[in-house]
Amino acid sequence: MSVFTKIFEGKIPGRFVWADDVCVAIGTHEPITDGHVLVIPRIEIPRFTDLNEETFAHLSVVAQRIGKAQIEAFGVPRAMTVIAGLEVPHVHIHVIPATSEEDIRFENARAGLPAEQLDAAMVRLREALKESWESFVPKDLHSVKPLWLG
Repeated sequence: MSVFTKIFEGKIPGRFVWADDVCVAIGTHEPITDGHVLVIPRIEIPRFTDLNEETFAHLSVVAQRIGKAQIEAFGVPRAMTVIAGLEVPHVHIHVIPATSEEDIRFENARAGLPAEQLDAAMVRLREALKESWESFVPKDLHSVKPLWLG
């Protein structure tokens, strides 16, 4: 079981900004910039090249929606995506609010940020997402129960 599945199941805390039947988006605990999130399919697939096309397309749509909300919430000119995944064998797309190419360099990840700062960034993003996609924003930042379970 991957660390992401443990987060989805509530065994490890997470900061949820999106949840649907196919994927979940959570704030990373070591963001490169404020608002950096991971879009993760619920199924454990180690490589994005092994995803079926429908799931990959869905992840891309969700990443784009989140990127638009990041631009609004954080006042950045771009949102960038990176599919990395060597550190966790479970596909995930990094969606990063960006002002330059430096903002997608993983060596710029910030470890040890206070929980309050991480929470505040995700609250800002959630508010921007609610404007157009409220039904996919979990009711609570730390929700672990999928929306469709009530």
